[in-house]
Amino acid sequence: MSTTTPTDLFLSLTPHKVIEAVEAAGVHCNRVCYPLNSFENRVYEVEREDRTRVIAKFYRPGRWTREQILEEHRFLAELADAEIPVCPTRPFPDGETLKQIDHIPYCLFERMGGRAPDELGDELFVRLGRLAARIHNVGAASAAEHRVRLSADTYAREDLGWLVERKLIPAPVERRYLAAARAVADAAEERLRGVDVHRIHGDLHPGNLLLRDGALRVLDFDDMVVGPAVQDLWLLLPGRDEAARQQRELFIEGYEELRRFDRSTLGLIEPLRGLRMIHYAAWIARRWHDPIFPRTFPHCGTEAYWREEASSLEEVLQLTRDGDTGGPGGGADEPPPSGGKYFWDLN
Repeated sequence: MSTTTPTDLFLSLTPHKVIEAVEAAGVHCNRVCYPLNSFENRVYEVEREDRTRVIAKFYRPGRWTREQILEEHRFLAELADAEIPVCPTRPFPDGETLKQIDHIPYCLFERMGGRAPDELGDELFVRLGRLAARIHNVGAASAAEHRVRLSADTYAREDLGWLVERKLIPAPVERRYLAAARAVADAAEERLRGVDVHRIHGDLHPGNLLLRDGALRVLDFDDMVVGPAVQDLWLLLPGRDEAARQQRELFIEGYEELRRFDRSTLGLIEPLRGLRMIHYAAWIARRWHDPIFPRTFPHCGTEAYWREEASSLEEVLQLTRDGDTGGPGGGADEPPPSGGKYFWDLN
């Protein structure tokens, strides 16, 4: 599906190279490493000589600039300094946090135990609201000059231009899909106008939470963006039913203990949902040359797939025009458009 030249497939990243990269950080290893789930990047758990583990993250070449990655690392360091439970990078002996091996940028993290929460209860929604507010207080304290700004251009129009240029949308559905996608982009641009933006996590879904013995930690700031606070709410709570509304109220209740939440931005939930769907579809297409993508998403790229995407965007557009703020959309038990796609990492 993608015509991208495959220069970002980590072909030289053998287990030996992973160990070599970790030992360059002054970490003596047992020559044992395990790959962890990651589509966009490559992540390994490496065993030290004392049998403890360290995490090595190798960024997909060409995706981020060095400056953008370092802004992610600085944000993590600022959050850790504020005693917010994140996983900051582990400095190399020279104090830097980013190195390269065979032109692949990489960094290290200490291994943090735990797992994604099986279920988000009422108490946890309030805690998550407080945690998001603390992250946003730090995020608003300084700028990120090089990171992507979440907008209709960066999360939709640029992707649509790329898809059209490569003729990746089947002709029978192209006009319908593009009409819906462009209308969603226009609606998002209109509603984002004048909204306060600052550094946010950007991809704060339940899979990026770690819970252990009651302690909650936020992972994976790879998709950190400059955007509206509500982006870090709706991905945690993507549903449209009354239960989701009540859960959002609990989140906002916790959030407003530490930071004001602009409730008018709840009207951004549907447009932001649509932007993510467009961005996500283009992400899969851009990575189709990576063998893991056709194996994992075999339905993507077919005419039926693009029809489903067009239908989902049309639903988003209708709810946006109806003034919906993320409420009921087809029944309490119906999942959001494209279902679990919100929980596949773009990392």
